[in-house]
Amino acid sequence: MRERVRRLGRGVRPRSIRGRVTMLVAVLAMLLLVPSGLLAGMVARQQLADAGWLDARHAADLVAAADRTGRLEGSEIMPTVPGAELIQVVAPGPRVIASSPAARGLPPLTDVWPSPQAPQSDVQTCGHQRVGCVRLSALRVSDAPDSTVVYAGGPVRTLTSTGVFDALFAVQVAVLISLAIWATWKITGRTLRPVEAIRAELATTNVGNLSSRVPEPPGDDEVARLARTVNGTLERLENAKERMELALAQQRRFASDASHELRTPVAGLRAQLEEAKLHPDDTDLGDLLDRTLRDTDRLQAIITDLLLLAKIGAGASAALTEVDLAESVRMEVRRRTDRLPVQVRLAPGVLVNAVETQIARILTNLLDNAQRHAKGLVLVEVRRSGAFAELSVVDDGDGVAEADRERIFERFTRLDASRSRDRGGTGLGLAIVRDIARAHGGTIIAAASCAGGARFVLRLPLATAGGPVAEPVTTSSYSR
Repeated sequence: MRERVRRLGRGVRPRSIRGRVTMLVAVLAMLLLVPSGLLAGMVARQQLADAGWLDARHAADLVAAADRTGRLEGSEIMPTVPGAELIQVVAPGPRVIASSPAARGLPPLTDVWPSPQAPQSDVQTCGHQRVGCVRLSALRVSDAPDSTVVYAGGPVRTLTSTGVFDALFAVQVAVLISLAIWATWKITGRTLRPVEAIRAELATTNVGNLSSRVPEPPGDDEVARLARTVNGTLERLENAKERMELALAQQRRFASDASHELRTPVAGLRAQLEEAKLHPDDTDLGDLLDRTLRDTDRLQAIITDLLLLAKIGAGASAALTEVDLAESVRMEVRRRTDRLPVQVRLAPGVLVNAVETQIARILTNLLDNAQRHAKGLVLVEVRRSGAFAELSVVDDGDGVAEADRERIFERFTRLDASRSRDRGGTGLGLAIVRDIARAHGGTIIAAASCAGGARFVLRLPLATAGGPVAEPVTTSSYSR
């Protein structure tokens, strides 16, 4: 039974917020306006009744005063108070000695006879069929035993004896309740219209397209804040989707690169081992081990570079510190054993916010690339350029054709034989440099050098933009 009542209650209750608010306002309006209407009707009827009594008393006072002063002449009295047309002056007996035109020919309107102690009485009577129910004020003219009595009043007003007042106030209450319901329905509809627009827009939004935004109403109310929050959430979801798609693309690219670039050295290594197994007597074990170790080292280098690229592409967080580029170049050059001496031109105090190990990896890759292709010159230069730190690595090799200066930073890019990765590189060094530069908000470009070879220029934001002008550059040479 209780469950049936609960289901019935849910069926009666409106489903929309607009309907619920309207129903609540309707109930509150009825609870407030119906009692107020009843009370107002009672007060109005009472005030009307009081006004009738006041008119009757005022008319009785005027006639009694005229009688006491002898100004009442003849048997006809002219009413002067509206609503009090029935007037009689009655002598003891009782005997009507004067009356108004409306009361002419009538016996005394009432048998009430005020005493000297209570000279005035209010009377309502329905004893005369001719006039119906009347409301009278009976006033004794004097304290003398033979004093006359004045009866003054009028018929009971029809409005007070019928339901007209109740009907008027009922209509008024009904109109007010209807207006409250209509206004609430309109206002809530207008208020919730942006919410419906938000719902409709969200209903059309799908995972494949998160670029749509819900309309934002003006102002700073709850609906406007809701719209801004929804748009902020959609923007974060879109950014998260883009990052996820980028991560997936990087993973697919990593798998493709790994499978493509590891297949050849693995196949060569397997072929060497299988040949040694088939012809053990014709195999030079030392030479075999040297060749397999070289291939293993190459595999390890490719795997290490691929993993580093995947880590940079995934945006793995690392602590940023202030790195002095000049000092980093000095340390890198000192630890290396290269076939050509490295010349440096270093401006002191060029600081960047970076991951120190990744800056060292950039230097390593750029110097490795320069040493592979240089004929006799490798130069590293560090200087300020506006709000950026600029690191240049120059060689005097064959250079990079202008058409290849963008493509050279792609993974496993094959150029002509003069700059081929087969001369010791993995084909990933410059791609790693580009990704690290982008991760630090910088750029890397390839250009022609004055020496006729290649010039790679790395630009990174300075740790503190501005500052003093750089000291004159110093030139030195390192080789080991």
